[in-house]
Amino acid sequence: MRIYLAYISVVLLWSTTPLAIKWSDEGAGFLFAVTARMAIGLACLLLTLGLSRQCLAWHRKALETYLAVAVQIYASMLSVYWAAQFIPSGWVSLIFGLLPLMTALLAAIWLGERSLTAAKLVAYVLGLGGLWMLFGSAMQLGHDAVLGIIGVLLSTFLQAVSSVWVKRIDAKIPALSQVTGGLLLSMPLYLITWTIFDGHWPAEISPISLASIVYLGAIATTVGFILYYYLLIHQSATKVALVTLVSPVMALLLGHAVNHEPLTMKVAAGTLLIIGALLVHTFFNRVTDSKQTTPPDNLPN
Repeated sequence: MRIYLAYISVVLLWSTTPLAIKWSDEGAGFLFAVTARMAIGLACLLLTLGLSRQCLAWHRKALETYLAVAVQIYASMLSVYWAAQFIPSGWVSLIFGLLPLMTALLAAIWLGERSLTAAKLVAYVLGLGGLWMLFGSAMQLGHDAVLGIIGVLLSTFLQAVSSVWVKRIDAKIPALSQVTGGLLLSMPLYLITWTIFDGHWPAEISPISLASIVYLGAIATTVGFILYYYLLIHQSATKVALVTLVSPVMALLLGHAVNHEPLTMKVAAGTLLIIGALLVHTFFNRVTDSKQTTPPDNLPN
């Protein structure tokens, strides 16, 4: 039941995060927005760590894990915040839908996972086809939008590297400790980056921008990252990445309803392909599970 709830919660958080990132950048600037978010998140995580009376581990594997987590929290998040200035929020989640494919390739090479079987590749190809259909609705892009897409692709790759690296280390430390340790390493880097490339407090922050920063720091960072790394502890890296086949659909619908982002027939076609990918993946997982003699490492079907 915990896996079910964690999976659903991560999908919901990842669906709302791109729009919140878009709103948090407005007026405040992307460097201030992401640095403020991480500062709030770190404060919440340290408070949670204290209330739960947990201590951070400092052995070699723990430090390696914190470094791997920092690749996502600093490098991947900084890249996506920069890119979100140039493209609609729904596209951010859409491009992140490539994460399962990137993760599958890295997991097959780095972890030896059977994440590139023929059946699963069918699901990945369908999902990728759906994402391409959605992306095709915005092919007439300017230079800035192209840069934004490249930035999100880089962010997606870095997140795949981070998740597979964490699985490879397999330090067996709690998700709360993983995220807190990773954010402790990332926070000085954020402060240095903000100081060098910006260094100024925004003259004015709109209420929606401030609310978005607080939401991203207190909820998306604290709860979202903990649940994400909780799933990584108990599931394969590839299966956790399949969250990104669900969240783009919800993020695009949310962006259309709340932020008036375009929703075309190609978007609808892409949505159907993504649902098809999920159905194929679920079906073949169940067929595989019925043939296994040991309990499988599955996300909820």
